[in-house]
Amino acid sequence: MIQHARRLLLTLGLAAATAFGGLAPSAMAQVPYFQLIPQNSSKYAAIVVDAKSGEVLYAKRADAPRYPASITKVMTLYLAFEALASGKIQLDDPVVFSPRAAAQSPTKLGVRAGDSITVQQAMQGMVTRSANDAAVAMAEKLGGTEQRFAALMTLRAQELGMANSHFANASGLPDSRQMTTARDIAILSRAVMRDYPQYYRLFSTKNFEFRGESIRNHNGLLYTMDGVDGLKTGFTNASGFNLAVSAVRDNRRLIAIVMGGPTVATRNKVAEGLLLTGFDVLNRRARGEQITVAQNFFEPPQLADATQPSMQQGDSEAGLKIALASSPPPARASKIQIVEPKNVPKLNGKGKKDVAGRWTVQVGSFNSRSDAREQLAIVEKKFGKHFDDARGAAEKDGGKYRARFSGMSEQDAKDACKALKAKKQPCAVVSPGRG
Repeated sequence: MIQHARRLLLTLGLAAATAFGGLAPSAMAQVPYFQLIPQNSSKYAAIVVDAKSGEVLYAKRADAPRYPASITKVMTLYLAFEALASGKIQLDDPVVFSPRAAAQSPTKLGVRAGDSITVQQAMQGMVTRSANDAAVAMAEKLGGTEQRFAALMTLRAQELGMANSHFANASGLPDSRQMTTARDIAILSRAVMRDYPQYYRLFSTKNFEFRGESIRNHNGLLYTMDGVDGLKTGFTNASGFNLAVSAVRDNRRLIAIVMGGPTVATRNKVAEGLLLTGFDVLNRRARGEQITVAQNFFEPPQLADATQPSMQQGDSEAGLKIALASSPPPARASKIQIVEPKNVPKLNGKGKKDVAGRWTVQVGSFNSRSDAREQLAIVEKKFGKHFDDARGAAEKDGGKYRARFSGMSEQDAKDACKALKAKKQPCAVVSPGRG
């Protein structure tokens, strides 16, 4: 067992050195990952979990309270996925930005008060740019107010088994009441994969095209580590650099949570080192080696926390698992009341109230929703200045899908159609009250 421990430490050193890149072979085994973290760091916490079984392969301060920062948005998205799966909202539904949502601190999409985007765009904005304005707008759509939505987040977290988490907002912006743990974030990550696999792939979005801008995902490991397909980054001054990340290799999936990293680069290297070592352990088990992974196999004994399980020679890891408390999701948890914000002003391109912003421009009718969305994207790209304040949607009409931009004034709608027809593009102005 001691030999296994030494070999695993060596493996971890190699994994971390690989994450560094460019290190001389003679130095690689001398750079174990824990040397990347300042040993006096009070923010650092981490956990590595087998996504299928829930087995904890590594834990460091996994139950210590931490600020989640923008990893919070994974819970916001979980509730959005829940509403989508239950049919309460659709991907094309509008998410209206209230003055409060529009006023959120960066990072943000910069959508103006009264403007709207689709549910799908709001989710993509949260995943890639970590848009705080989109998170608040979504919270208000689903819960009426962000405060009420945060209460739903906390309730849902408890139902999932996240016993040490409390949410005060939907974005992760600084709030002393917003707390979680590395273990709880691992539970949430497993829940997303288990309950909504059809939406989990959203977290692998590398680039989001939004109103003429290409937005790159903040999760750098999506671009640099094979097999990584999600989840979310986070940072505030109080939290440090956080990351929830998952990767698949040889049909095995691991989840790693790293919280309180001193820099983005260090956080990413630590997460990559933990994942590489975890996969190595799983591969050795598959070949018949009896390897049990515990914290003090990853770190020298003097660095191990007294609060973490201590492994003596011959001990087992019985009980070291994270469990989802709800399977399937509780029925009551899906009963989210969808409430549109009230008294939200409609704005035109000049920032003035537009009482006539109820006109629509139709740019085509198609047999499939995907074709209608493609036409919307083409029109928005080529004629974007005419639709800056309009909402594009593929609306079902019998067996057809109409590609439409709504929320326009009469004059703006006519001007837009004139521009499209000049380029021999199909276009029709639809007045208020017409189907």
